[in-house]
Amino acid sequence: MPVLTVRHITTYRYKQPVSLGEHRMMLRPREGHDQRLLDERLEITPTPSELFWVHDVFGNSVAIARFTGRTRELCFENTARLDHRPQHALDFRLDEQAQIYPLSYSSDEMPDLARSIERLYPDPDHATDQWARRFLHRDGPTRVLDLLRDMTDAIKREHSYVPRYDGGIQDPAKTLRVGSGTCRDFAVLMIEAARSLGLAARFVSGYLYMPSVDRGAHLGGGATHAWARIYLPGAGWVEFDPTNGIVGNRDLIRVAVARDARQAVPLSGTWFGFPSDNLGMTVEVNVTMEEPSQEGIAPAAKPYVQTSSS
Repeated sequence: MPVLTVRHITTYRYKQPVSLGEHRMMLRPREGHDQRLLDERLEITPTPSELFWVHDVFGNSVAIARFTGRTRELCFENTARLDHRPQHALDFRLDEQAQIYPLSYSSDEMPDLARSIERLYPDPDHATDQWARRFLHRDGPTRVLDLLRDMTDAIKREHSYVPRYDGGIQDPAKTLRVGSGTCRDFAVLMIEAARSLGLAARFVSGYLYMPSVDRGAHLGGGATHAWARIYLPGAGWVEFDPTNGIVGNRDLIRVAVARDARQAVPLSGTWFGFPSDNLGMTVEVNVTMEEPSQEGIAPAAKPYVQTSSS
């Protein structure tokens, strides 16, 4: 199975020494049957006075750092190496009652899924509702997996990917209106559209492996990435990346899963000083895959590196 290594460096710079408040990091990949963490190393400069780990309400690993003193630069470098096992759309086995829309969740599952079906963004003109219903067939049954695959492809095909480094989420109605957004915006549009059809959906933050830089097959590399997870009885939580039209976890490295995108921020924190002291932030994400060794030759890596700043 592919072994992927993620190296994520975030650096904040200030014009003069500032005091640092608490910082929260969601950088450790989630383990499961489809990805297994082999090792991880987190380095923070300056060294925090306190560093500890907790699990949030969704079971995500969260590192919390606290600092003393002042600094003109703050750097977080996280390196994770994991065994990644791709799953594809053809591998999913939906229960018979979940194959045709509308599907219904069992009485055992519904209490745990209910909050993931609730809408989070206002849609007074029902723009998201109407867009989602485009994918329901009027001349015959609608297969659930086809519905979600078509929705994923449509977001990629009909919208322009425009990086935005100021954080925050664009509401789905605006994404539909302007026809552009970030991977976060596209994930939220997919989630809200699925929820409008009664499906349980969650937001995923993680990383994207770029198989070929020259081919330019994927969008959203060089930084953290975001996509959607939708619960389908029989198959469980299935990944849908509308930025790249990916169904399944191929090339997607899952780090944090949450009901709301605001609950899955990769790195957040506070600092104390004058607003003019902020000189900006740079982010570098490097995802590589080890090649199988041949006749004693050490594994090589295929790098994709891109630096973004704001």
